[in-house]
Amino acid sequence: MALSEPIVFFNGELKPESQVGISIRDRGYLYGDAVFDAARTFNGTPFRLPEHVHRLYDSLRYLRIDPGIEPLEMEDWSRQVVEHNYKLLPPGQDMWVMQRISRGIEPILPDDVMLPTVLIETHPIPFARRASLYRDGAAIFTPSVPRIPPRFVSPRAKTHNYLNLILGDLEAAASDPDAWSVLLDEAGNLTEGRGSNIFLVKDGTVATPKGQYVLEGITRGVAMNLAVGLDMPVEERDLDLYDAYTADEAFLTSTSLCICPISSFNGTPIAGGKAPGTITRRLMDAFSDTAGMDFEEQYLRSEEHTSELQSQ
Repeated sequence: MALSEPIVFFNGELKPESQVGISIRDRGYLYGDAVFDAARTFNGTPFRLPEHVHRLYDSLRYLRIDPGIEPLEMEDWSRQVVEHNYKLLPPGQDMWVMQRISRGIEPILPDDVMLPTVLIETHPIPFARRASLYRDGAAIFTPSVPRIPPRFVSPRAKTHNYLNLILGDLEAAASDPDAWSVLLDEAGNLTEGRGSNIFLVKDGTVATPKGQYVLEGITRGVAMNLAVGLDMPVEERDLDLYDAYTADEAFLTSTSLCICPISSFNGTPIAGGKAPGTITRRLMDAFSDTAGMDFEEQYLRSEEHTSELQSQ
């Protein structure tokens, strides 16, 4: 297959991205009746892909969707898509690899059989656009819209229905275009952002919201294990805005951002706005060692390269 266009895995075969069409009656499009997961690459190698696929299949079981292929097959197809598409990226770049499975096409006729739609795709990570997060720290905004309670829809399943989190992002962007939203629950406790988990550091202890009330990010788990390995106390517990405003340090974890320092909550600086703090820096360095490359440098280098191109 020619290298001029990205490929995807679509319902059992590899195809050029431009040749894939999803039905207007697909339940993922109609109702958000679908799940997905997303790993990222480091130097073209997917990071913690088995863990991402395991979580994907947990989400599938929660929604009672049978994808029709086994987890090891999903991993293998994902690696094949990455292997082809990584060659199309500029030097120094990396990508997300995403698996998306919907329940299938809504039946119309009595004899229609609903089969799952299975898609594996890649997408370049916007390093240059996000580099300022590492230079200045992330500004966190807690919107008025609360996180949907787990008794309605479990946040532990990664579904295509992100409206709750998107509404939070819209409110945050209206307040500050550069802000990142983290939603509170109905009791006023911190939960998560769209694709990110939050951590607070106080008196040397690293704390994060309980896993029952958030999507337990793969990077969240890596950060917690790294903290334990560095002899840092780690807690999962309720955290409210008092905890946020009085924290010594704070950071986000996500697949693409890895570990990202936080500089403020709702305009209130954390530790004078100096980010990253000492513990966050140690965790960032440890994560880079685990990933096999300096992820922070990758973001900042991409920004410098983009600035150089724009000045030419």
